[in-house]
Amino acid sequence: MTVTVSNAELLDLARTVASAAADLARTRRSEGVSVAASKSTTEDIVTHADRETEALIRRMLAEARPDDGFFGEESSAAKGSSGLTWVVDPIDGTVNYLYGIPQYGVSIAVVEGEPEPLSWTALAGVVVAPALGETFTAARGGGAFLNGERIRVNPAPEPGQALIGTGFGYQADVRRRQARIVTELIGSVRDIRRIGAASIDLCNVACGRLDGYYERGLQPWDHAAGALIAAEAGALVTGGGGVAASAQLLIAADAPLAAFLEKALLTSAESQI
Repeated sequence: MTVTVSNAELLDLARTVASAAADLARTRRSEGVSVAASKSTTEDIVTHADRETEALIRRMLAEARPDDGFFGEESSAAKGSSGLTWVVDPIDGTVNYLYGIPQYGVSIAVVEGEPEPLSWTALAGVVVAPALGETFTAARGGGAFLNGERIRVNPAPEPGQALIGTGFGYQADVRRRQARIVTELIGSVRDIRRIGAASIDLCNVACGRLDGYYERGLQPWDHAAGALIAAEAGALVTGGGGVAASAQLLIAADAPLAAFLEKALLTSAESQI
């Protein structure tokens, strides 16, 4: 017999696990953070707290739903038999976390289908920013919330009045190319913000702290939860050209502003990245 589970039930589990993980991450931050290793570059780091937090998340999810898959940033992926996969960034914004900058978060989403942004269907997502005391949540079709209060994206302003978030890759040559698009774009918008955690950026779009956000090079765990939260808050989340958001490009904004960003980005130096 197949046991079905609602998106609301999945969200409840994601919230419970993310809250426990955020408590652990906050505790470890108060004790002092050490770098465990570098990954793609010396700037791309992982802390011992990242690994410990992901281990906690993985254990709690496996106990609650042993047939689901798991796809996290810091440990090996595991396929499940249920058709659902948990996509996890235990500490998004690790450099912020290392330096004591409060913009970091635990990001947990559950998706249906393969853990591939171009084809998955996100069902529920949670981003907890423990240093900010904020929990963002969304279940597919149920809207987006910040600490239990409904949130909505800003209605698209004229581009010249739009505050836009972005991020940069870890490779120096990629960052240089990404900086060139900022110099092209910044004269056409109100200003640019670089916060350092994609999940937080997407949640900031969802609650109106940013009018829009774009980035290239994101990994699935960077945006799985945040993209759903932004979409449920009314944002168009797209990869441009009619395709889903992925490592190639993610844009999130109210639809008219998203269209402006898509046109600007796909005709700029950024398109060469």
